[in-house]
Amino acid sequence: MPEKAERKALEKGLNRLNENMATMAELSELAIRKAVDGLSRGDRAILEEVFTLDQEIYALQEEIEGTCVDLIALHAPVARDLRAVTTSLKITTDLDRIGRYAKDIAEVALQFPPGPPPSLADLGKIPQMAEHTIRMVDTAIDAFLRRDAESVRNIMQVDDEVDRLHDEVFQEVVGYMQAGRVEIAAGARYILVSRHLERIADHAVNIGLRVVYMVTGETLPRIRAADRAKRGQG
Repeated sequence: MPEKAERKALEKGLNRLNENMATMAELSELAIRKAVDGLSRGDRAILEEVFTLDQEIYALQEEIEGTCVDLIALHAPVARDLRAVTTSLKITTDLDRIGRYAKDIAEVALQFPPGPPPSLADLGKIPQMAEHTIRMVDTAIDAFLRRDAESVRNIMQVDDEVDRLHDEVFQEVVGYMQAGRVEIAAGARYILVSRHLERIADHAVNIGLRVVYMVTGETLPRIRAADRAKRGQG
């Protein structure tokens, strides 16, 4: 195949890959929103939709993996194009895990009796934590689509806010349980939801760091929040 035609075919494949990655990200974000919304409203129909979304995310992951393999086998991309393909393969795993955690939240929510769940001051900080987490996922995948490494260089620091909210949710729920305002089983479920959101944010961090590598070839070191705080004080 002539070089110009070869490049055109590669660009077409990369564009299709980008489109599918954007769709997979949208489905993952939608799954999170529906899981938290279904939990807060006690709406089992919404929660059941999360399971369907998880299946769609998994199917799209398989399609993307096939596209990546074809691009490598048929077009032998190099440099930035190769990094884009291999990074996409890894990011699909993160997006699939995000969808699985959304399904886990839905499964937890379905363990409550039908109807609105036990009151927890409007679920405490869980909705706030969910919004922050979704924004992280959105920022990370937008950086991937726009090939914008700078917008996600500080994503580990952004994740610190989610970790802080996770700690606050834990303390808040424990306090409610100790005061007898929430049953132990219900409180444990809320803590599980918070934990799942915290793990989703971790996968958003993974995506952000992979984008930096894809665009620049630079591998950013993972630094714990406590260590970053010590550096800031030094």
